[in-house]
Amino acid sequence: MSVDRSRGGVILLSALVLDSVGSGMFMPLSLNYFHQLTPVPLTLIGILASVATALSLPIPLVAGWLADRVGPLPLVVASQVAQGIGFLAFGHVQGPVGIFVTSALVTIGVRFFWSSVFTAIADFSDGSASTMSKDGWYAWANMTRTGGLGIGGLVTSLAVADGTDTFYRVLSNGSAACYLAAALAIGLFVRAPRRAHETGEAVGYATMLRDRPFVAFAAINTVFALSTGMLALGLLVFVKEGLGGPAWLAPIVLAGNTILLALLGAPAIKLVEPYRRTRVLVVAGGLWAAWCLAFAGLVPNQLGWVIPALIIATLLYTAADVIHAPVSMGLATALSPAAARGRYLAVFQYSFTIASMIAPAFFTILFELHRSLPWLALGVLNLAALAGMLMLERIVPDSAQRVAEPAQV
Repeated sequence: MSVDRSRGGVILLSALVLDSVGSGMFMPLSLNYFHQLTPVPLTLIGILASVATALSLPIPLVAGWLADRVGPLPLVVASQVAQGIGFLAFGHVQGPVGIFVTSALVTIGVRFFWSSVFTAIADFSDGSASTMSKDGWYAWANMTRTGGLGIGGLVTSLAVADGTDTFYRVLSNGSAACYLAAALAIGLFVRAPRRAHETGEAVGYATMLRDRPFVAFAAINTVFALSTGMLALGLLVFVKEGLGGPAWLAPIVLAGNTILLALLGAPAIKLVEPYRRTRVLVVAGGLWAAWCLAFAGLVPNQLGWVIPALIIATLLYTAADVIHAPVSMGLATALSPAAARGRYLAVFQYSFTIASMIAPAFFTILFELHRSLPWLALGVLNLAALAGMLMLERIVPDSAQRVAEPAQV
C-alpha cells in the first residue's frame, strides 16, 4: 500500500549511520578474519571471496526489477537482514564451504543494498514535506554513511591490539547487530510513497540501453567512480614506497578526508544548487584531474615540501568527491523514467562496480612502472570524462539539469 507522505527521515538517516558503522567495523579485518579463525590458507580465502563477489554481479538487474515491483524499502531491509545473518554466521565458520556461503550471503546483501538504497532515498524525497532536493538528500545520506564508516573504523582500530579470536568474533557480531538494528528501524518506522512506480509505461532493460543520455552518463561516471576510490586504494603504497614518507602520513590524510566528507556534503550542495548538474560534474572532473597531476609531480626524499603539497592536493580530491557523490546520483535519478527508477539506478551502480574491479590492477600495474603513472593516467581519464560531460550536456534534458528541484505537490 502506498502512503501520501514520507515518514521517518531522521530514522532513515540514523539507520544508514548504523549500517555504515557495521561496515566500518568489519572492513579493516575482512581479509584477515577467516585467516585468524580458520585453518584455511589466505590465498584460498581470497579466491573464495572473489568468486562470491563475481557471482553477485547479476544482482543489480534483479534488484532494480524488484524495486520497481515491490518498492525499494523492503529490499533495503532484506539486504541488511542478509548481511546481519551473514556476519552472525562468520564466527561459526570452520572451512572453505562455510567461508564461501557466508561471504556470498553478505556480498549478495551488499549488492542488493546498493542497488536499492538510492531509489529508496529518491522515493522518500518525492514524498517528503522538506523542500530539500534529491541531491540534498543524497548528500545527507553520503555524510551519514561516511561518518558511520569512520566511527566503525575507529572502533576497530582502537580494539585491534587485542588480536584474539574472541575479539574478531565480537567485531563480526557487533557488525551484525548494527545491520539488524538498522533493518528493524527502517522496517518499523520509515515509510515512503511509491507513486513513481505505480504509474507510467513500463521500461525494460533493452529500452534502457537505447537511452543515450543515461548510458553515456553511466559510462562517464565509471571514470569518476575510479577516481573516488583511488585515494584509499593507493595512498598508503604511494606514500610509503613512492615517496619514502612516514608511516603515519597516509592514515592521517585519509582520516582528514573522511572527516571533511562527513561534514561538508550538505553545505556543498547548497553552494552548487544554482548551477547545472553537468557543469558541477565538469568541475569535479577538473578537480580530480588537478589532484592527479599534483600527485604525479611529488618526488621522494623531499618531505619538507612534499607533505604539505600532498595534503593540499588531497583537498582537491575531497572537493571533487563531496560534490560528485550527491550530484551524480541526482543526475542519474533525473534521467530515470519514473516507472523504471529502480532499474535505472540499480544499473547505474555498475559504474562503481566496474571501477572497483578495475582499480587494483590499474593502480598496481602502472605503479610498478613508475610512481607517477597511475596519477597521470587517471588525470588524463578525468580530462576525457570532463570533455565527455560537456558533450553530454547537449542531450541532457533541461529538467534534469537543475540541482534545486521544484517542491513536490
